[in-house]
Parts: sequence; C-alpha cells; structure tokens
Amino acid sequence: MTEINCDMGEGFGLYRLGDDDALMPLISAANVACGFHGSDFNHMRATVRLAKRHGVKVGAHPSLPDLQGFGRREMKMGREELANCLIYQVGALCGFLQAEGLALNHIKPHGALYGMAGRDEEIAHAVCDAADVFRVPLYGMIGTLHESVYAARGHAFVSEYYADLDYDDAGRIVIVRSRGLVDAAQAAERVRRAVRDGRVRSVGGVDVAVRADSICVHSDTPNAVEVARAVREAV
Repeated sequence: MTEINCDMGEGFGLYRLGDDDALMPLISAANVACGFHGSDFNHMRATVRLAKRHGVKVGAHPSLPDLQGFGRREMKMGREELANCLIYQVGALCGFLQAEGLALNHIKPHGALYGMAGRDEEIAHAVCDAADVFRVPLYGMIGTLHESVYAARGHAFVSEYYADLDYDDAGRIVIVRSRGLVDAAQAAERVRRAVRDGRVRSVGGVDVAVRADSICVHSDTPNAVEVARAVREAV
C-alpha cells in the first residue's frame, strides 16, 4: 500500500485540534507538530505514544515561529536563524522519541515554510542545514526546490501528493488559513489518478504532474477521518 502520512498533534494546552485517536490507525506516518505552529510538550509526548501504540512512523513537522497564525504566514528569517529554529524543534521531538524507544523517520516542514522552501533557495538550504544534523529523509513536492536542492545536498527525498488540497496551474498546492469539508469520494478518486497516472486536475482545469511516494491528509480538515478512510481504501 502507498504510504499515507498525516499532519497531527496540533493541539495546544487545553485546546484540541483534529481527531488523532481516530486518524492514527488509518495512516502509516505521522508528521508531529513541534510546538511552533501547534502542539506543546504534553501534546508531543501523547502523539508519540499514540503513534507507537499503532506502529506508525514518526516524523517532525517544524514550522516558522507563528503559533497564533498556525504557521501559515510567511516570515523573513536568515538561513542560519531558520536552521537553528528547525534544529530546536526537531531536537525537542527527538527527545520524546528517545523516551519512547522510537527513531525519527523524516522531516517535513509545515505550512508557509513548506511553500517557501519550494521556491526560495536560501530557505531550502536552511531546511537541509537542519536535516544535516538528523540525517533522515525530507518530504516535499516534485518540480520544486524540495526535489532539486534536497537531492543535491544528499538528502533522501520523499514526494508527497496532497489528498485534501487543491493544486494551482503551476502544480503547487493552494495553502489556505483554514479548511472546509472535503468530498471524500472525490479525494479518493483523485488519489487513484495521482498514483496511477501521476496527474491531478488543477483549480484552473489543467492537468499537472504529481508523484505520490506518500499521500498526505490533514488532521485539521473537519472530516479528516472520513477522508483518510476513503484514501486508505483507494490505495
């Protein structure tokens, strides 16, 4: 089965976001928030424990330092400062992984940082500078600097397809501040085509190239469990 990954562990304090308990049995890799867009030390530990219970691999999902904006607002940060910001977050997750006897599986930047790393060479190199410390694969998108810079820096690259996001005519995902309901059946059909044909229809009606080494669903989609179940059945 094609890998399904999910951005999760994004609650904070008394606030919960997403049904991680229901999602975890449906996925094979969890991208765990590291405290800068969502999560905190208690949520991180609980999410790692939940993943361990279900035999799910754990990756780090670090962000720009934007808790109020959920990491979906762009910021100007220099390469060294950003690399340090990422090392700080991934290192924190690694502590909880070590406490539970697990290894870090991958790193996947979150939100605005993900988009910036795909088009800004300095940002992509900052991600690699942090990844040099941990030596695990990086998740990203084909046809962007994720693919070219990560590979040139010697990092294993895992290409994602997004089951619950739209793509623009250039093949980039459309990042939104908040999500509405997703048609699960339509998402499943799009996933089948992405896996089978390496194509998805953009918001402008153009077929764009994708590669689905791993399929991503988001825990903050209101019907995320329904979408994840449909995607799992599709692949």
